Amino acid sequence: MKVEHLEIDYDPRTVADTARRARAAGRTGFWLAETKHDPFLGLARVADVDLDLGTAIAVAFARNPMSTAVQANDLQLASGGRFHLGLGSQVEPHITKRFGMPWSRPAARMREFVQALHAIWDAWATGERLRFRGEFYAHTLMTPFFDPGPNPHGRPKVWLAGVGGLMTEVAGEVADGFLCHNFTTERYLREVTLPALERGRTTAGKTLEGMEISAPSLFATDDREVAEARRQIAFYGSTPAYRKVLDLHGWGELHEELHRMSRRQLWDDMAAAVDDEVLHAFAVVGSRSEVDAEVERRYGDVATRVIKTA
Repeated sequence: MKVEHLEIDYDPRTVADTARRARAAGRTGFWLAETKHDPFLGLARVADVDLDLGTAIAVAFARNPMSTAVQANDLQLASGGRFHLGLGSQVEPHITKRFGMPWSRPAARMREFVQALHAIWDAWATGERLRFRGEFYAHTLMTPFFDPGPNPHGRPKVWLAGVGGLMTEVAGEVADGFLCHNFTTERYLREVTLPALERGRTTAGKTLEGMEISAPSLFATDDREVAEARRQIAFYGSTPAYRKVLDLHGWGELHEELHRMSRRQLWDDMAAAVDDEVLHAFAVVGSRSEVDAEVERRYGDVATRVIKTA
């Protein structure tokens, strides 16, 4: 597996230095999450650093396919073909209440979002008229003034993140890569995620061998990181959309407890509900060498990359 670097909360003023340190430490890729800052802007500042660059993730439904196609095309050009467009749906409250954007049938909408991206990039590459009409998006106007023309490096690879079966199938069908959510256990990956990806690939007439997969990357090598891992697991476990992962292990009652606590804003108390069995199912815990070995054991035959925050 390629070992790559992820910044969850980057500083736009120093992100280039962070990328250079990652490169010096032997990382092969540099990914930015969309939390407090725009990941596209940050990656533009590090495009000259010799690393694969990616968003992990950018929120698709906070945008439209045309604006996303432009940003991704520019980063593919600036980086010399090293850009990977990682997209995720986020959950409904964030899309409707934080971004003020519409929400409906997220898996179907994501499929069409990626199809629209491909149609736009293909129109720029071939000069043919843009004629994309779907259920959620329509793109039928592209005049020469706004057409950047063919990208000498081709179109960016598209990665999708997912947890549920439908979104994962869509990833297998239309994406080049799949970003495993950190709220993924080895059992869930093998019993739910991989079969869903295979169904999507079959729909597209492809095989799973041609798809890249980034492994879950929740690691803890000291007490502070263990405490943070418990907090992350508790936060994700309180989200109804992710309950299916806990249900697979017979931990549905834990979701109900965490969800009740989250509604009461008891964020600091929720981590205590995550016992060691749950912790070790989601997180890889140990010394750095032990973590590396366990990641290889869990995911070495499946994943092509692992994206670490440290």
